[in-house]
Amino acid sequence: MAPPLLLLLLASGAAACPLPCVCQNLSESLSTLCAHRGLLFVPPNVDRRTVELRLADNFIQALGPPDFRNMTGLVDLTLSRNAITRIGARAFGDLESLRSLHLDGNRLVELGTGSLRGPVNLQHLILSGNQLGRIAPGAFDDFLDSLEDLDLSYNNLRQVPWAGIGAMPALHTLNLDHNLIDALPPGAFAQLSQLSRLDLTSNRLATLAPDPLFSRGRDAEASPAPLVLSFSGNPLHCNCELLWLRRLARPDDLETCASPPGLAGRYFWAVPEGEFSCEPPLIARHTQRLWVLEGQRATLRCRALGDPAPTMHWVGPDDRLVGNSSRARAFPNGTLEIGVTNAGDAGGYTCIATNPAGEATARVELRVLALPHGGNGSTEGGRPGPSDIAASARTAAEGEGTLESEPGVQVTEVTATSGLVSWGPGRPADPVWMFQIQYNSSEDETLMYRIVPASSHHFLLKHLVPGADYDLCLLALSPAAGPSDLTATKLLGCAHFSTLPATPLCHALQAHVLGGTLTVAVGGVLVAALLVFTVALLVRGRGAGNGRLPLKLSHVQSQTNGGPSPTPKTHPPRSPPPRPQRSCSLDLGDSGGCYGYARRLGGAWARRSHSVHGGLLGAGCRGAGGSAERLEESVV
Repeated sequence: MAPPLLLLLLASGAAACPLPCVCQNLSESLSTLCAHRGLLFVPPNVDRRTVELRLADNFIQALGPPDFRNMTGLVDLTLSRNAITRIGARAFGDLESLRSLHLDGNRLVELGTGSLRGPVNLQHLILSGNQLGRIAPGAFDDFLDSLEDLDLSYNNLRQVPWAGIGAMPALHTLNLDHNLIDALPPGAFAQLSQLSRLDLTSNRLATLAPDPLFSRGRDAEASPAPLVLSFSGNPLHCNCELLWLRRLARPDDLETCASPPGLAGRYFWAVPEGEFSCEPPLIARHTQRLWVLEGQRATLRCRALGDPAPTMHWVGPDDRLVGNSSRARAFPNGTLEIGVTNAGDAGGYTCIATNPAGEATARVELRVLALPHGGNGSTEGGRPGPSDIAASARTAAEGEGTLESEPGVQVTEVTATSGLVSWGPGRPADPVWMFQIQYNSSEDETLMYRIVPASSHHFLLKHLVPGADYDLCLLALSPAAGPSDLTATKLLGCAHFSTLPATPLCHALQAHVLGGTLTVAVGGVLVAALLVFTVALLVRGRGAGNGRLPLKLSHVQSQTNGGPSPTPKTHPPRSPPPRPQRSCSLDLGDSGGCYGYARRLGGAWARRSHSVHGGLLGAGCRGAGGSAERLEESVV
């Protein structure tokens, strides 16, 4: 009895339904419904015979192989709107009968190569509404032949596995809308003969490469599988590259142009075909001639304009296309960089700019100056010393002879960071192409080169190290006798000099402090002088205000009421009145006495008021002597 009882218990356990779920046994299909149950993980006791498993709207965060182990009969798996961030390798490895997999509304960031391995008969894969930024190239390899519906909308995809998608012959619907896709590879959909719907809405596509797939949507009756194409919401650049799409005549769509400025905002299908134009390339600037020393880096630049943006290529002196290698690299912006030059790199290079409207070329001449190859200049230790350049240069010049008529090289006007190198014109036996200055210091083993034109006989070295000893040699470079010969070099002379030590910081600070103190002192003296001058003016003004200012009136007439003008009285000249014992601030006559300031001022205004009304007022000024004076005013 024990074995039958054990089998019964196992059978009852296998058919048990997870506690928070609802199980429905309809005919031969078993459905396990666990939606909206607040699950944090896949229930471990789900019946392995389940055909339909719904786990939507829960809080599941990760999936692994144990979750769906031995569920070989599962056909429909729904995991929508959970919090799934990670799918382990071969998490669906046993789901060989799976037809539909819903993973939309989760938090997936990427899909690895093994994340979707297992369901070889999958037909519907829904991955919309995630945060996918990367899908591995081989993520869809297990169901390429069976997949019919692929939804990757509302993600952050810039690239998708185009090779895998293009190898899905049974694909009917492809949704790539609301992503960040900015380019489609040519022929990406050429093999999708069964594709009936392609949604590219709201991406970053500026252009679309010609594809035979798009022409199927022009004639829905003649095509066995007409295509519904949607690509609105993209920043389309309406130039000649999209002329093929404009000729498909699909007036039912509402795509608009984003550029060029003349067509921005216009409906794509309403723009005449003649306005879909391109501009041929125009090389705006480029390097015309470049001279470098052997072993140095050479950078050739070429910039071109056009619509669409031209593609840049370089052709070397041997008429071969220059590609990326260990020594050379061609950048998309038109820059060609040769890392370490040699004599074989010299010659003419051609920059080629191409676009659908045409091409433009420009020639760049590269000249590589060979270095002296004679002598080794090494010390007994096998490592060149920091100041052995002079010996190396002299050794290199042995056997070639020196220019006896050339005066010696001199370094003058030496400062902490600069020095003036000068040499005489001389009469060299061979024509000089240019001069080369080689120098290094006791602080650095790097050998520095400077190229000087043949017409110059002095050169200012800058950016030297303060307080360092320098060895310097001057060589004359002559043109090569033949195309295969190296540049001839002649040693003109060598010199040794030392730069001045750097100015100590304390000296500079002391000079700064002294200068500031002097400025403050001078400013203080100026301010004091200004104050003294101001006080002197105030004292002088107060003294002048207390002085006696006699009021002199001439041709005084009185105002009448229409009668004849009285004959002006002539007053005999009077001697100046005696100076009063105290000063008055206002003098209203020649009387010997004075009133108080307020009284005199009031009397003056009263007499003026009477004079305005036509009368002459005689006012007596009672002073110390008892004298009176008559004041007359006229109003004009």
